[in-house]
Amino acid sequence: MVDAIVSPLLEQLISVSAEELTQQVKLVKGAEQEVEKLTSHLQTIQAVLSDAEQRQVKEESVSVWLGRLKDVSYDIEDVLDEWITARRRLQMKQNADSAQKQVSSCFPASSIGFKKIILRQDIAVKIKGINKKLGVIATQKDMFKFVESGGASSARPGRVQSTSFIDEEEICGRVGEKNELLSKLLCESSEQQKGLHIISIVGMGGIGKTTLAQLACNHEEVIRKFDKILWVCVSETFEEFRVAKAMVEALDGHESHLGEFQSLLRHIYESIAGKSFLLVLDDVWDGNYVKWEPFYHCLKNGLQGSKILVTTRKESVACMMGSLDIISIKELAEEECWLLFNRIAFHGRTIEECEKLEQIGQQIASRCKGLPLAAKVIGSLMRSKKTEEEWCRILNNDLWKIEEIEKGVLSPLLLSYNDLPSRVKRCFSYCAVFPKDFNIMKEKLISMWMAQGYFSAEQDEEMDIIGEEYFNILATRSFFQEFKRDHDNLIVACKMHDIVHDFAQFVSQNECSSMEINGSKEPNAINSLDEKVCHLMLVIGLGASFPVSTCRIKRMRSLFISGNMLDNSSLNGKMLKELFGKLTSLRALDIGNWSATLCSSILDIPRNIEKLVHLRYLNLSCVTLIRKLPETLCELYNLEKLDISYCINLTALPQGIGKLINMKHLLNERTDSLGHMPAGIARLPSLRTLDEFHVSGGEGVDGRKGCRLESLKNLELLQVCGIRRLGNVSDVDEAKRLKLDKKKCLSCLRLWFDVKESGGRRKNEHDQLLLEALQPPLNLKELFIGSYGGNTVSPSWMMSLTNLRSLHLHLCENCEQLPPLGKLPSLEKLYISDMKSVKRVGNEILGIESDHHDSSSSSSVIIAFPKLQSLFIEDLPELEEWDYGITRMGHPFIDIMPRLSSLAIAVCPKLKALPDRIHQTTTLKGLSIWGCDLLEERYRKGEGEDWPKISHIPNIYINYLRI
Repeated sequence: MVDAIVSPLLEQLISVSAEELTQQVKLVKGAEQEVEKLTSHLQTIQAVLSDAEQRQVKEESVSVWLGRLKDVSYDIEDVLDEWITARRRLQMKQNADSAQKQVSSCFPASSIGFKKIILRQDIAVKIKGINKKLGVIATQKDMFKFVESGGASSARPGRVQSTSFIDEEEICGRVGEKNELLSKLLCESSEQQKGLHIISIVGMGGIGKTTLAQLACNHEEVIRKFDKILWVCVSETFEEFRVAKAMVEALDGHESHLGEFQSLLRHIYESIAGKSFLLVLDDVWDGNYVKWEPFYHCLKNGLQGSKILVTTRKESVACMMGSLDIISIKELAEEECWLLFNRIAFHGRTIEECEKLEQIGQQIASRCKGLPLAAKVIGSLMRSKKTEEEWCRILNNDLWKIEEIEKGVLSPLLLSYNDLPSRVKRCFSYCAVFPKDFNIMKEKLISMWMAQGYFSAEQDEEMDIIGEEYFNILATRSFFQEFKRDHDNLIVACKMHDIVHDFAQFVSQNECSSMEINGSKEPNAINSLDEKVCHLMLVIGLGASFPVSTCRIKRMRSLFISGNMLDNSSLNGKMLKELFGKLTSLRALDIGNWSATLCSSILDIPRNIEKLVHLRYLNLSCVTLIRKLPETLCELYNLEKLDISYCINLTALPQGIGKLINMKHLLNERTDSLGHMPAGIARLPSLRTLDEFHVSGGEGVDGRKGCRLESLKNLELLQVCGIRRLGNVSDVDEAKRLKLDKKKCLSCLRLWFDVKESGGRRKNEHDQLLLEALQPPLNLKELFIGSYGGNTVSPSWMMSLTNLRSLHLHLCENCEQLPPLGKLPSLEKLYISDMKSVKRVGNEILGIESDHHDSSSSSSVIIAFPKLQSLFIEDLPELEEWDYGITRMGHPFIDIMPRLSSLAIAVCPKLKALPDRIHQTTTLKGLSIWGCDLLEERYRKGEGEDWPKISHIPNIYINYLRI
């Protein structure tokens, strides 16, 4: 993994020193020879890194040597970053002054430039000091007699072939254990059993305990038997408050704001009264009965026959909790282990390939020792190996001999890890920063990798595309699991198995860490952290203070602060000022979004944020009380992503925002108090995301203060753009000058026709003309139109959006008729909400012309909404009828919504019935109705007159209850 640091450093060294030579004003004098030495040392070290990283697992001295090299490499990264940033800052000032400077050619370097040269001598001094350290490390390498490799291993990996993930629902073996567990869950408790019926699954890590429990919880008979099924992941620390809170949230289905342990227990006690429940406590380690006892007494209030299912690695824990039944999970039989390995490793191969590799595969599978996790990981590795030679190399690898974690699980993990490209290794080890069982959001994870500089883009390639590739490599190698997907079946979140998490910590050498802070534990907990920790997540528990001692970890490059401190003021402006002053190596800082109450004491962002010169990612979302951002934030020339979403009291962005030339994403959703956008927004050439551009009222806005709508035309790389306060646009020609249709990269567009202040609303026809002028590019995929005052929402360009996949029409109060959306060939998701004037939905929405359905001679099938999968209709208070007259006329060649799988109707109190075509749709998998009295009566289970017409739909929810 160190090679993933060294290789980019060499590229940067060569690039920076070459650029410095071409500059008229030298920022760093006298560093040329030192840079040459630095480059030479790194090149000789790089040649042996492949061998060193293989040997570090078995040789402690090699591991120590690599650790020293990593520390020095981080120092080099920092000083190079300072150098590059200083150069950017100087160039920015030179550009800003060029129009004003009328200096004689006799003085090419001004006094300001001279001061800059003097100030940046510290960079030359740092490079010299680093060189001495690196020279010692380069000399020490000779004592290890490393074998030199042919080339760098950190080259960009080839693109991962698109492949579907292996179906993990089918479990190999475990038939006996599964039947035994179901039998115990479904049986009635005996009359003699007065207490809780507790069942424990016991086995080593990676053996399949959680999978077996999940299998049981999803069994149809189990779902029918219990009123409530609760799943709580306990993990290594049995934190009573956290476990109780998780139980309450599982019972209620939403976040709990109860602040006392006793209050939570009381809520659980009352919620389970008279109900049968199944509570799963997954991954329990702590054998302290004192912690378990209050739960035991509380849970006895459930109905007789309720069950508790525990998974644990320790039989002593199962006994402590009072388990009546203990199911011991043993290793898979050799044939079962082979079957699991075979299904993954041989997926998609020809019969000839399978026959050639089968014997080697059986030997590899036998070395997994019956552990499902090991078989899965090594199977995922072998799936990427094509030749018999590659398979033999894995079979004969010495790493099979290592037995350090959980009886050999480490061996297959190491084999799979060592096969990763070095840059991807770095991405994997970073995941150890998250706590066990943490729900890792893919987009945020990729942003973190990007902030640390783990990617190497080729030419104009987008960094997030590389991040997707790296994520997919780790996913296909089974380093991630429990994927959550969106409506498009794309992964949005995942978790790591506990053993894989342990392994990530092992390879990161405690460089990445997470810590839960609870009350008085703070000083000892933080002081126990290694000062070499680079990436840290702090989870602040109830009533705990923010640990001041965090500031002593000077090498910190990522800091995430999460939790719920409730009325605690320890994380305030003063504390942030100290953080900014001490943790100057930060690349990523996240203090927002986790909990609104966490940030309730932050009233302002300190001016010394400018000290975080390396910062690439800054999350201040949900810091609701700040009213402005300091101008010094604009000195962060490396900042690529700024998240200020839901900063609802923020009134203005810094005027100097145009200096943030590397900014790619400005996430500012629901910054409702912004009055205008600074003119500098138009000077951000790299901007891809601008969630909300606020159009200011035309009067009194001077060019230096506000940015006009048409200024957006300069942002050619925009992919996601939202425009608010379009009601303030007085001149339609300004919208035309924007030339939205020329933005070829734009895939998502959101248009709000609201105004900053109430009153002064323009005529409805103006909105229609304005919408017509805001024609998007033809390749647009998502469109939102809201707060629209026009009588129709049918601009001439609407039907030309042949690639549009998602459309949301919201608060179009004057529209009485919906546009012919059935003509959109690619539309998959349609949301219609707050349309107060729509009374009827009929043929017009289908977009089928009368001459088509009047002609009986035509035999071609006409399809309306050919790809629509999800339809959501909400808050249409006047809607009475939804019916297609065409279908009643019996036209056999008209097909409507042939792929519809999800339909939700909400707050349509006058709607009498659904169309017959909806009743007849065989693809519909989910129907939800709430706030619709007439529909609820019509489709009441077993009683409603139209219940038989929808009873075939697998998932039906009426007023949030599944029926």
